[in-house]
Amino acid sequence: MRKSIATVSLSGSLSQKLVAVAAAGFDGVEIFENDLLASPLAPEEVRARAADLGLAVEMFQPFRDFETDDADQLAANLRRAERKFAVMTRLGTDLLLVCSSVDPAAPADDARTAEQLRLLAERAAAHGIRIAYEALAWGRQVNTYDHAWRIVEKADHPALGTCLDSFHILSRGGDPAGIGQIPGEKIFFLQLADAPRTAMDVLQWSRHYRCFPGQGGFDVAGVVAAAVRAGYTGPLSLEVFNDVFRQADAARTAVDALRSLLVLEESAGLTSPPEPVVPTGFAFVELAAADPEPLRGLLTALGFVRTGRHRGGKPVELWEQGEARLLLNASALGVSSAPGEGPALVALGLESPSPEAAMRRAESLIAPVLPRRRRPEDVQLDAVAAPDGTELFFCATARPGLPDWRRDFTMAESWTKPGPAPLVTGIDHVALTQPWHRFDEASLFYPAVLGLRPGESLDLADPYGLFRSRAVADADGGLRIALNVAPGPGHEDGRPQHVALAVNDLGSVLRRLRASGVAMLPVPANYYEDLEARFVLPEAESAGLRELGVLYDRDEPGEFLHCYTATYGRLFFELVERRGGYRGYGAANAPVRLAAQHAGQLNGWSRTVID
Repeated sequence: MRKSIATVSLSGSLSQKLVAVAAAGFDGVEIFENDLLASPLAPEEVRARAADLGLAVEMFQPFRDFETDDADQLAANLRRAERKFAVMTRLGTDLLLVCSSVDPAAPADDARTAEQLRLLAERAAAHGIRIAYEALAWGRQVNTYDHAWRIVEKADHPALGTCLDSFHILSRGGDPAGIGQIPGEKIFFLQLADAPRTAMDVLQWSRHYRCFPGQGGFDVAGVVAAAVRAGYTGPLSLEVFNDVFRQADAARTAVDALRSLLVLEESAGLTSPPEPVVPTGFAFVELAAADPEPLRGLLTALGFVRTGRHRGGKPVELWEQGEARLLLNASALGVSSAPGEGPALVALGLESPSPEAAMRRAESLIAPVLPRRRRPEDVQLDAVAAPDGTELFFCATARPGLPDWRRDFTMAESWTKPGPAPLVTGIDHVALTQPWHRFDEASLFYPAVLGLRPGESLDLADPYGLFRSRAVADADGGLRIALNVAPGPGHEDGRPQHVALAVNDLGSVLRRLRASGVAMLPVPANYYEDLEARFVLPEAESAGLRELGVLYDRDEPGEFLHCYTATYGRLFFELVERRGGYRGYGAANAPVRLAAQHAGQLNGWSRTVID
């Protein structure tokens, strides 16, 4: 189906928006009236610009508060409509969106509203224009799509149809099944938006918190499927009012928008792109540091062993323990040189049953493919860029029939192989701090491209405000990624990323780290006072948690014990012990961890000390 987007969904001038929409690959646009009013381009110039870019002007919108019980106001509204028809002719579009009135003078009588809309449709038809009547969720008299359709049906004019908007339908708890009662040819347009589930005034919800399909909690695919079954053949068009999107780069936002429609078509059963190949775990996590010595000391204390160096001469080392594999890149490439910054997480190796098929899926959803210079003998590793710039490699470790990425590394005789009883058993999860304007994009990207399941979006307290966190994972928990977002521009620099390492006996690991002189994140005594109030713990266990500075959480299936190292630049490590079937990430303890990290930064305590 054709794909369109309303210009109100993007930042910038009307010209900039058109360029971004075309570059992303859309077929058309809805011209939002305010964008046209603020543009120096005449309607004919906008029409020509859109045509040059290969874009159809699908609709002009919105025309507000038409219906009225005031005869003089009706005459004024018809005059206003005639002027808009002239503008639309110059724009080269034949469809006008008319929203149900929010004016107190809006008629309560459906017959009167239908009569007025028929009159408007007659005037429009004289100009070769059609009217798409939409029910605003906060409309004065008409606020549901089925009510709007009854009025359109009563008006009975060929130039009058309805516009269905997924936000207005789903925000009021509407049932899309009723769309099947509307003849497809009378559905003149379909506008799409998702939104997070929240409790607030629907108008504020709509104006500030809409997002692209797949980024919220609405069944937008159900609306699309119902409309298509009814016979709708027009474009799928995004209309998203979002404060963040209207401040972010229009080109990136437009690509994210198109990706959402591609995923939506798949979810609605309209297309069959390459199926997602769900990663089964982390093949490796790559850390970059211009000065790798502090990390080498910490990894050694944690029980990691340096087992390989890149064959091609790159300054990259392989460190292993259990099933955990870390690449330590001594190049400054990708690492900020700003004062106080240092090591950073730059790439994830994703264990894939079929790296080639995983790449096909990524390309079908316009994930940015990363070029990679390699020698003929190097293992073919395809990679894409995640929304925050993290490189995602599709690779295989010891899988029959697939090249093992570790062939790019050579053993040194002087280096020791991993021992039989590792302290660390694997990588439990990684946490990636997203730029403030990329969180919604990431929330869609990881489930869509990788097939991971999104968890609930959480708001977590920190000394300087709230931040959002949302985890994505495979069905078995073999691969978990926590996506965090700073509260606003500039704040992401103070929120490090981290790698969570799985252990079987956290107490033993911490005692070894203490003996090695590794400083761990201190936990205030007040935390343990509250912990003992929330949970009934054996006295000895509670004392042990206090002594070692371990945080604790519990859910129905099991328990979670975890602690943190100090921060290296923009990176720190978490040690986690899962007991039973604990599914979470210790989110209840995040405020304590964040406060301790902020305090450490203020006191200049930002690096693990190895004696």
